[in-house]
Amino acid sequence: MTSEKELELQERLLREREVELRLREMESNIHATDAAFHQTVKHQPENSQKPWVKKAILGGKLFALGVVALVAVRIASVLAGFIIVGALGWMSYKLFLESKKTNL
Repeated sequence: MTSEKELELQERLLREREVELRLREMESNIHATDAAFHQTVKHQPENSQKPWVKKAILGGKLFALGVVALVAVRIASVLAGFIIVGALGWMSYKLFLESKKTNL
């Protein structure tokens, strides 16, 4: 029975030493002075467009936006003209034609 206890004690001491050794190894890895240094580089896509192509695309978008704005203004002015002519016609009818029919 004593040999069993001695054996368990030796196993426990051996496990403790292994744990201590592992902890020392991990600590030495953490505090290593010759840590590797990696220089970072900004990613540059290989098929990047040339600057003039980007400017041409931007110019095309601006031109298209101008054309859309011009068309929208033209449509709005035509609609406004129809509304104004309709309102004037309705007011003229109310003022001049409708009042003559009620007086007769």
